[in-house]
Amino acid sequence: MMASRHTVLMRLVASAYSIAQKAGTIVRGVIAEGDLGIVEKTCPTDLQTKADRLAQMSICSSLARKFPKLTIIGEEAYLHTHPKTVTLKMKEPTFHVNERAEVSHVRSFGDLPFEEVDQELIEDGQWEEILKQPCPSQYSTIKEEDLVVWVDPLDGTKEYTEGLLDNVTVLIGIAYEGKAIAGVINQPYYNYQSNEKQKLREHENEAKAGPDAMLGRTIWGVLGLGAFGFQLKEVPAGKHIITTTRSHSNKLVTDCVTAMNPDDVLRVGGAGNKIIQLIEGKASAYVFASPGCKKWDTCAPEVILHAVGGKLTDIHGNALQYNKEVKHMNSAGVLATLRNYDYYASRVPESVKNALVP
Repeated sequence: MMASRHTVLMRLVASAYSIAQKAGTIVRGVIAEGDLGIVEKTCPTDLQTKADRLAQMSICSSLARKFPKLTIIGEEAYLHTHPKTVTLKMKEPTFHVNERAEVSHVRSFGDLPFEEVDQELIEDGQWEEILKQPCPSQYSTIKEEDLVVWVDPLDGTKEYTEGLLDNVTVLIGIAYEGKAIAGVINQPYYNYQSNEKQKLREHENEAKAGPDAMLGRTIWGVLGLGAFGFQLKEVPAGKHIITTTRSHSNKLVTDCVTAMNPDDVLRVGGAGNKIIQLIEGKASAYVFASPGCKKWDTCAPEVILHAVGGKLTDIHGNALQYNKEVKHMNSAGVLATLRNYDYYASRVPESVKNALVP
């Protein structure tokens, strides 16, 4: 099938789907090896692992090979001070990535020496089912160079290091003219609890199924087309269940959650995980009244939520912007719901709004 038969956007989403699945496999592989290679970034709750580093290398290198004119912005800085070259030593071989001059998470992948990237990290497949879908007409003429891709190779790193594996997601969000328009979320450990016994039986019986059989799923969406890979479900009418941060709470977060008068509060890791709770009827609102969440955390999940009629904004009700020049921090927090957005927005205390400047 010739690439020219499909729009840039749909080819990119189809590739991102396969690339996110590959990243999920990498994330599971690092756990299986047993050495997470944990590094503290800014504080004890802000961690980076070998899985973060390898998954980002895989995602960004794979995308840049197929779509060299994209702007790709990934979460993981490579914790190295040399101004020209970053060196990653994680087993063999060694990877080299050219840095831009400024201190930034934006990677200039156009100059990446691809021959030095382990071929096992590269995914060049695409999900054919996506290519069968029509591209929304408003996006049919988008050029590659007009798109910005926001990558979180492992959302929920702290939970990953603590064994709370169902909190973990891989996020690839696609933005056009500052707006999040397409996204892919891979859950590497979806079903892992219910499948542990089955996998043990398979292992004991020396079944041919690999260790990742039935494990993980990939959700994707495009505005104007829909969101796929899950069963949409709503919280029972009249129930107010809040999902919020597990590891980054403070008085502002607590005050805002309390003001929602919730029936229940879920404290879990990962922005991607929290949006999945909204679309699967486990929570009514994601409330995070604090800086700390970044654009790569919200870009892909926002698309999935918006594609099924939900809404994600900052605490003031402003839409988030995803153009390449924008600051990475969502400094005015996040408020997201599948339904009844106004109910929750109207309950954000003025004291919280005054404390969080967009």
